[in-house]
Amino acid sequence: MTEIFGREGDDAPASPRSPGTRPRSPLNGPRLAGRVSVRQLARAVLLGIVAVLALAFQAPDASARQGRQLAAAAAQPATQAPDTRTAVRAAHPPPPREAAAPEQTGAQGEDQFPVLLGSAAGVLLLVAGGAALVGWRLRRQTGGVRPAEMRQRYDHHDAVLHAVREGVLILGSDGRLLLANDEARRLLELPADAERRPVADLGLEPQLSALLASGRAATDEVLLAGDRLLAVNVRPTAPSGRPAGTVVTLRDTRELRALAGRASVAQERLKLIYDAGLRIGATLDVGRTAEELAEVAVPRFADVVTVELLEPVLRGDEPTVGANAELQRMAVKGVPEETAIYRVGEVMRYVSGTPMATGLASGRPVLVGDLSASDAWRQQDPDGTQRVLDSGIRSLITTPLQARGVVLGLANYWRSGASGTFEEEDLAFAEELTARAAVAVDNARRYTREHTTAVTLQRSLLPQTLPEQSALAVAHRYLPAHAGVGGDWFDVIPLPGARVALVVGDVVGHGLHAAATMGRLRTAVHNFSALDLPPDELLNHLDELVTHIDTDEARAAGLGADTGTGTGTDPGTGGRGLDGAGTWSVGSEGDPEGVPGRTGITGATCLYAIYDPVTGRVTLATAGHPAPAVIGPAGSVSFPEVPVSPPLGLGSSVPVETAELTLSEGSRLVLYTDGLVENRDRDIATGLELLRTALAAGADRTPEETCTAVLDAMLPAHPSDDIALLVARTQLLDPTRVAEWEVPSDPAAVAPVRAACLRMLESWGLAAIDFTTELILSELITNAIRYGAQPIRVRLLYDRALICEVSDGTSASPHLRRAATTDEGGRGLFLVAQFAHRWGTRYTPGGKVIWTEQSLDGDRPEPGPDATEDVLDQWDDVPAL
Repeated sequence: MTEIFGREGDDAPASPRSPGTRPRSPLNGPRLAGRVSVRQLARAVLLGIVAVLALAFQAPDASARQGRQLAAAAAQPATQAPDTRTAVRAAHPPPPREAAAPEQTGAQGEDQFPVLLGSAAGVLLLVAGGAALVGWRLRRQTGGVRPAEMRQRYDHHDAVLHAVREGVLILGSDGRLLLANDEARRLLELPADAERRPVADLGLEPQLSALLASGRAATDEVLLAGDRLLAVNVRPTAPSGRPAGTVVTLRDTRELRALAGRASVAQERLKLIYDAGLRIGATLDVGRTAEELAEVAVPRFADVVTVELLEPVLRGDEPTVGANAELQRMAVKGVPEETAIYRVGEVMRYVSGTPMATGLASGRPVLVGDLSASDAWRQQDPDGTQRVLDSGIRSLITTPLQARGVVLGLANYWRSGASGTFEEEDLAFAEELTARAAVAVDNARRYTREHTTAVTLQRSLLPQTLPEQSALAVAHRYLPAHAGVGGDWFDVIPLPGARVALVVGDVVGHGLHAAATMGRLRTAVHNFSALDLPPDELLNHLDELVTHIDTDEARAAGLGADTGTGTGTDPGTGGRGLDGAGTWSVGSEGDPEGVPGRTGITGATCLYAIYDPVTGRVTLATAGHPAPAVIGPAGSVSFPEVPVSPPLGLGSSVPVETAELTLSEGSRLVLYTDGLVENRDRDIATGLELLRTALAAGADRTPEETCTAVLDAMLPAHPSDDIALLVARTQLLDPTRVAEWEVPSDPAAVAPVRAACLRMLESWGLAAIDFTTELILSELITNAIRYGAQPIRVRLLYDRALICEVSDGTSASPHLRRAATTDEGGRGLFLVAQFAHRWGTRYTPGGKVIWTEQSLDGDRPEPGPDATEDVLDQWDDVPAL
């Protein structure tokens, strides 16, 4: 059988799993048949050539034989009668023989030429017929397949038979084994000479032998073969024109179960990897990402998972692994946290040589198959590790959390004895699962860094502490959005005359640019407030500033000077306008309108209010910002009508208008940004009603309690915009601490007014500063009489400082300068600046007010006697006392 199924070059060694030789395919038969047919055809051609040559030489041979026969016939009478022959020769001499013989030969050759051609034609016909017959038989045997294709098919079939992990038997119709591949020899332990032997003689189990000999079809019948249970499939085969046979396939059921188990494990792990991609990294929080890794891996891969991160990762910094690297435990899953060696939040250092330290240093996963035999692992904490062993944990894989070549921490996977120990093949899966989590942790770390930077910048730009003042009791809240910091801000700015300015603003968008823009606007508001401008003028100046900034940034970005990028019909407003709640719409947060890539700040809004504790009056103006809410002393809530102006930076010609409110003592003024009342799931009208309900719930709340109640009632679970909230409760200055006098335009009136002021200081218990106050009032009143116009008034306010105000009906402002030695005047304001803590000028619709503040707590030291004398020597303008 080896000779039949063999081919040249099949002397390779047998498979290590098979004791027999390598079988040869019956597909080589047509190749042998083709070789025999070619030999037969060559033999027929040679025979034809020989026949033609024989015919060619047949004629000369026949002529020679005929001449010899005639010569013999002539010689025979001569021997019988010699005398007669002599007489005949003498009477009739014979013609010459040389001349007669060629003529006879040529005639005879011409007579044989047709025979020669017919023989040659017959030979050719015989050869062609033989070749056609041989070709027909060859095509019949090979099914019309050419030899090259037959060779290719044989190579493919031979490779499949020897490589397949399935036993293959081919049986003839007589029940003899024709072919057995290597796997079949291994499974059935067939002898080397098994081919061509009957199945019954192969020493197989009776049931298996009976099934193979019967030839009946079978599908996955499990039969015993030695110590194996084989799944047997039998299919009859009947090639066209050839004897029927049987093809048998064999598989070891134990191997099938093991393969099915491995396939199931592989499928489960693929699903686990898929689930990890969906669940890990759902948030941009480092701690939550570590918890998600532990939740995904337990119990589908490990019984217990612990995750530790390097300390710099928690701050958003890029860590470096050193000998004494500190890690903080972020997650424990699979056991109660109190039973773990280290709890969540604890900081640890791994001892050198432990699996964890090795994994951190090498960046590769480390497998400990038997923890009870690992002295390196136990040296970290002998008592704690013994508790781990007592709980049933037996195996460990520690895998570094590594992303972009940077080790961020460790993920430790633990298995108990009941779940089986980790194997080497588990390392690759643990590394892949941890790598996916490491990418999410690194993204969260980078976001934490950026977010921390932005929040730090914004909080540094917001008020760190509120200034001391007695006009308002103020509480505030600022909450950045989950998506990132924004441009909301608030401010409390003390103003002269015991007044206080309240500011709330919002820059559309998020990120560092919005935060930096907010800082610029807040600084501008402070500078304009120092000029003591009314709210409408301040917002007009702020609008001009924003327009200039926006134009400069647009030009820098190559977008031209035109910043009107709206889609509406009014180029001045850029498509923005009032919404249903009376608030100016400035586009969606995080997606500023305009050309992509633009860094302009168009869309900022601001509300500026000034509260005067002497009169209880609030003067406010808004540039596209929601109006404030007012809570009366009895708890009633109202949203006063405030003229709406366009947002800052639109370059529109709409003027800013102011509104005035008179508030009773104990009223609360609530200022907020739109992130509090408006989001993706709630329009502004609904938000305002919710705000009204939250504010009306408690009439006697403090500002702090009001802030807390409002946020509890209105803060969404995941704010999409940052929120600024400012609550101020009004307080009135005690009327007994306010004194005011009318001053006639007569220098002689200075002394009586100064004396009345000194008496008021004495009644307030401020006699210690009466001298400096007398000097300041004398200078200011004298200047008002000399250079000003009626009405001239003097007002003293006893608040945290003593405030002296002298007003007149002109807008000319004095300027501080150092007088020359030869100058007769110009030293009065120098004196005021020396003795006052602060001083300045405030313009009013009817003129101006020059004010000074004198500290009552000793913040500014009083000038000494020598300094006072030096100043008085320069003071020539004081009238006679």
